[in-house]
Amino acid sequence: MDFVSQLKEKAKLAGKKIVLCEGEDKRVVEAAAKIVKEGIAKIILIGNAEECAKAAPGVDLSGIELVDPTTSPDTDKYAELLFKTREGKINKKTGQAEYPTVQDAKNYILKDRTMFGALILKAGDADGFVSGACHSTANTLRPGLQVIKTAPGIKTVSSSFIMVAPECGNKYIKEGVALLADCAINIEPSSEELADIAVATADTAKKIAGIEPRVAMLSFSTKGSGNDDKFFKSVPKVQEAVKLAQEKAPDLALDGEFQFDAAVAPEVGELKAPGSKVAGHANVFVFPNINAGNIGYKIAQRMGGWMAIGPVCQGFAKPLNDLSRGCNVDDIVATVAVTALQA
Repeated sequence: MDFVSQLKEKAKLAGKKIVLCEGEDKRVVEAAAKIVKEGIAKIILIGNAEECAKAAPGVDLSGIELVDPTTSPDTDKYAELLFKTREGKINKKTGQAEYPTVQDAKNYILKDRTMFGALILKAGDADGFVSGACHSTANTLRPGLQVIKTAPGIKTVSSSFIMVAPECGNKYIKEGVALLADCAINIEPSSEELADIAVATADTAKKIAGIEPRVAMLSFSTKGSGNDDKFFKSVPKVQEAVKLAQEKAPDLALDGEFQFDAAVAPEVGELKAPGSKVAGHANVFVFPNINAGNIGYKIAQRMGGWMAIGPVCQGFAKPLNDLSRGCNVDDIVATVAVTALQA
């Protein structure tokens, strides 16, 4: 059984209910129908029958719970929840309260379905949330940060992509699965944030991907071979992140800083970082910033034929995940399965 099929089977056993926020998107409607038909999860789809039929003509909507914010009996409940959750918060642009009244909160969620979906999750009426097929990452994550918030003890919300090798396999990643982080959220993470990202991604690797993590902290330098200390200090930042991550998780197989070839290829790892248990054998790769991470995962996806599942969000109090706007139906199905397993 391939990796995605394994995810789906595990999700079926979990029996969770997931919110999909974008009933106006053809891919989302088709994915919702497929998920329900295969029994992967129960689905709440924000939209109405008319717009879903227009977006994806002929798709069977039976078994999908359609929720239209303009007619839902729970809209007032969610408006009250948003008002109470954000009470006292000030809009930086206007200097006024974000939602002066419950009616203001209601007016907002009638326009913003992503926030509406987050409130369904916040209220406990669903187990997880997936959006982003036709909205930006910022638009998807903002409701998460505002109403779902971070899990206790977590400082850094981050993301990882679960990368699944093409059918031909990969000679370096024997498991056929690797994780790349952070490719979607933290633009220029500090050493402390990189350490948090590394530990969180290792946890995702173990709990969701089912692999034993071997974490490489990536750079253009391997063990001090490069130095940009005079201008950017990115190498010292990664070196410090390695130390902090090792302190946070002393039992975790984690090392760096590594160039990618030293992290993944045994012959290069032995040459550039002799004695390292991670060099040449990594399956979790932490990039120094979002530029490197986002470019890297898309090269693997588009030129290498790897399937990218995610970004899988890490650190929220409840499962909330963002889709790439370039996603397809199978990507959405897989992300829903991951979200169900996080719940």
